[in-house]
Amino acid sequence: MRDLSLSEKLLDWYDLHARDLPWRVSPRQRLAGVTPDPYRVWLSEIMLQQTTVAAVTPYFHDFTRRWPTVSHLANAKDSDVMAAWAGLGYYARARNLLKCARVVYSEHGGKFPASHEQLLSLPGIGPYTSAAISAIAFDLPSPVMDGNIERVTSRLFAVEAPLPKSKPILFAHVADLTPTERPGDFAQAMMDLGATICTPRSPACGICPFQEHCEGRRQGIADSLPRKLPKKPKPTRNGSLYIARRNRDGAWLLQRRPPSGLLGNMLGWPSSEWSETTPAMRPPFAGDWHRVEGEVRHTFTHFHLRLEIFITRTDTPDLLDDLEWYPPPRFSPSHLPTVMRKAFDLIRGDEMWN
Repeated sequence: MRDLSLSEKLLDWYDLHARDLPWRVSPRQRLAGVTPDPYRVWLSEIMLQQTTVAAVTPYFHDFTRRWPTVSHLANAKDSDVMAAWAGLGYYARARNLLKCARVVYSEHGGKFPASHEQLLSLPGIGPYTSAAISAIAFDLPSPVMDGNIERVTSRLFAVEAPLPKSKPILFAHVADLTPTERPGDFAQAMMDLGATICTPRSPACGICPFQEHCEGRRQGIADSLPRKLPKKPKPTRNGSLYIARRNRDGAWLLQRRPPSGLLGNMLGWPSSEWSETTPAMRPPFAGDWHRVEGEVRHTFTHFHLRLEIFITRTDTPDLLDDLEWYPPPRFSPSHLPTVMRKAFDLIRGDEMWN
């Protein structure tokens, strides 16, 4: 049985304190009859996976300016979209973004389906994203569970079982709380509550709309929830990047990575393999390579990475297997993924380029 009193308390709070986000239709706008654009909801949800609102906001503005509808995005060039995504990380999301846009365009007439089940069938859309789109864009009572909502719910009901084992328990609580009226606003209200009040550290329980009902607060354990199983330590991999510049026109030597796998389809510097042992030096061509002082450090989801950087100036021939020279008008470091841009930042002051 739904506890609508809690839902109503939260919605009352949300009507006064909703965050102003570029992809969101505010409570006041909803009251005036404005409905969310499923394309903008979907785009924001994909971008926000494992990424912060602050990081996503400029990318969202850029994407919606360049590709204002799913049809525009479906017809965009892969390289343009990947370049626009550079720096946002988790690049499989960008590849699936294009796949999904093209399926929606070609098989659904450019309109996102509303049901949780149909959304789940689209590329790159999992259970959380499908529920979020269904609730927020179409106001269907789909229970939505992200990290913020897990934290709020685990504290509200004092769920001490550690994540991820507690996910089914938390989902059942969220399903019970989700109202049939304004389910999209309810989901966003739970997200906002977790982001602004029920924060990971030092939650502001004194101004929380759930303070009188929060079992975690009553027991004095709210700030220790949710419990999590200890993470396995990440291994460290090592590698080398080779940054070459052509003498006659200042072009940079770049390589597009394979479509699948880490940094798939992204431009980057020629690289060795990344392994737990130090790889042998294998530059893309013979030349006067010298090692740059310092190294690039970067962390991916499953491992830490340390990269040595080697640089050279060259008059080498134009064609080098799968590599391509990018003259200054075509080259922009902003088109590189973060780890490759770190390497550029490390070497750009080197006297070799001056």
